[in-house]
Amino acid sequence: MKKRPRILVTRFPHQASALADRLRALGAEPVLIPTIELTTPTSYAALDVALQTLLTSQPASFHWMLFTSANAVEAFARRWKEASGTIPLPTQTYIASIGPATTMALPVEGMKVDLSPPAAIAASLADALLPHTRPPPATPTRFLLTRAEDAREYLPETLRAAGADVTVAPAYRNVVPPGSVAALRSLIQTDPPDAITFTSSSTATNFFSLLTAARIVLPSEVVLASIGPVTSATVRSLGYEASVEAPEASTASLAETVVEFFALRKPRKEQGQT
Repeated sequence: MKKRPRILVTRFPHQASALADRLRALGAEPVLIPTIELTTPTSYAALDVALQTLLTSQPASFHWMLFTSANAVEAFARRWKEASGTIPLPTQTYIASIGPATTMALPVEGMKVDLSPPAAIAASLADALLPHTRPPPATPTRFLLTRAEDAREYLPETLRAAGADVTVAPAYRNVVPPGSVAALRSLIQTDPPDAITFTSSSTATNFFSLLTAARIVLPSEVVLASIGPVTSATVRSLGYEASVEAPEASTASLAETVVEFFALRKPRKEQGQT
């Protein structure tokens, strides 16, 4: 009988339970050590200016509002309520989101999703938005992108190259949780997991930074599992390779894919037989 694979979950502390619960339901044993947590951005200035513009400009100052994570949705909604009280968002402003978690978070905050791309990556959202982008000499399409402070520049750069006016408004910042270095050192040195899951480029980058800070080497037999191609590319850029990549950019797909990987993999003794 195969033992339950032990899977390290590196996600945000307040979001790790969904992935852990899914892994547990599929017969795996999740181990939770976050490599990332949220804090306030260095400055809310860009977001606050954008919110005031939304409050005071008629017609709507932005044609589109873009959200690339559920965390951005929650941070935006919280800041909007502080600035506006009970005033609703302008209905003539369209809203686009990436991924099922972001799309599900928007209605909870009273926002209707007008566009969601087929793939939960920035390139897919950019492709979906380009037909709505007016090039010069027409009045540029104005986008408000609420996101993490340290996010990739692909989306705003692509839209600007097409002639759009893009305001980037950081709403939160990703940081390394205190205590994770010691927890990770203890885990890797005493009882390494069978696999490590990465749900974003930030979780991967922070994980390997923690390894360096802890002065430990990751055992070669530990499987790296990625939520999608962008995260896999980040892992590769750090000198490693994700052996498992979820076909859909969701925690459910990641959990199912990594558990299936271990279910199909032969035990080591069998691997050595001819």
